[in-house]
Amino acid sequence: MELTTEIKKCMERSVLCWLATVSSGNVPNVSPKEIFTYHDNDHIIIANIASPQTVRNIKQHPQVCVSFIDILVQKGFQIKGKGEIIGTRHPEFVDMEKVLAKMTEGKFPFRSITRISVEQVKPIIAPKYVLYPHTTEQEQIESAKKAYGF
Repeated sequence: MELTTEIKKCMERSVLCWLATVSSGNVPNVSPKEIFTYHDNDHIIIANIASPQTVRNIKQHPQVCVSFIDILVQKGFQIKGKGEIIGTRHPEFVDMEKVLAKMTEGKFPFRSITRISVEQVKPIIAPKYVLYPHTTEQEQIESAKKAYGF
């Protein structure tokens, strides 16, 4: 499944994403990830900075879910797919590492990358948009700024 321009722009405006995995004992785990982006049109890549549980879980059960939102607009996406751990010996590691390392500005070293093949995409929207359909994004931004003290 292809990542649209809208999804990519939202990802660029999102500070964190949340990656959900499950252990071999079927115990769920959700972990915030700061260094993430899209790679080509159907993959998301995430730097594994301090993620031993995430890496272990993906190696055992590759199905994952990643969510991100623009906190001001309060819209985003939930993406489900198959995760794969890309190590330094993988032929595509260097290309992906360049993109993610630029984002870290050299402050967060990582030796592996989670690559997610996108299988399903679902929009996330704040309930206000549903309950009050005339809500504009600008109104939601102003409301969020007030709520978050911006």
